[in-house]
Amino acid sequence: MRRRRFLASGTALLSVALAGCGHPSVVLDLNAATADDIADEVSMEPDPGSEEYDLVASAIENGSATRRGRYELFDRTDTVRVDGAFYEVSETRIASSEVTVYEVLVDFDPEDATPDLGEIAFEDLPETDRERLEPILSEADPPQGDGYDIGVSYGSAEEVGNDSVFVPERRYDVLVYEGERYRVAVDSRTAPEVEYRYETTEVAPDVETFAEQVRDRYLFVLSGLSDAEREVVEESIDGAYFEDDDAFRSVVERIRDHEGIREDDFYGTWLLEYEAAAYLAYVEW
Repeated sequence: MRRRRFLASGTALLSVALAGCGHPSVVLDLNAATADDIADEVSMEPDPGSEEYDLVASAIENGSATRRGRYELFDRTDTVRVDGAFYEVSETRIASSEVTVYEVLVDFDPEDATPDLGEIAFEDLPETDRERLEPILSEADPPQGDGYDIGVSYGSAEEVGNDSVFVPERRYDVLVYEGERYRVAVDSRTAPEVEYRYETTEVAPDVETFAEQVRDRYLFVLSGLSDAEREVVEESIDGAYFEDDDAFRSVVERIRDHEGIREDDFYGTWLLEYEAAAYLAYVEW
């Protein structure tokens, strides 16, 4: 949906907002809701080979699966689409412990770039280090100040594996990237790690069956609108509506009278029917 242009969540969008980029204070955005659109809004479809996919596939095949980690995998939704079918996934904490996690620190303007341990060129780094460090090294205007300028989370030694030249044991303290010499340090701390158990229940064998279940629960008809309210809705279908006027507020009140697919303090997504067509409506107010 186009709503992702407006929703001020997630690291990338948040950083833009903090930088002072203009952001509409209100939005009504309607997009035609096919069965696939509805399924995408209410469920997730992990890529084959991803951790999410492998866990759900294992739970389907074996009745349950377990994982150790420092965060939940299914915090946005507990409905997962795997191989065309839809499953409700339970993610239950069964044990917790402490684990050491690592962060690689980079000083972009060191006073002294003479290595104590050794220096290494970026292109000679193992892939696990290149993947983590390249996004911050390639920034056009990296932060520079006293001491180390930025930290890159590596996770636990188990997550990193045996390939890194920095974690868990630092073998170099100077990194050369495109002719520039940066000093590198490693910081570590303990963090809670949880053991999770995953179990699945099939809720629909295909996308159309699942979408119909969602329609039965959430779909409502938006009707009886005034001319001004109709203008708001029509404009939101053609693009999006951004004016915080009486007609907008009236339409939003009508929408919020119904259960939303996802609701927060200042935004939400609803499934509605207008002029015999179904739409996913994203609203910020």
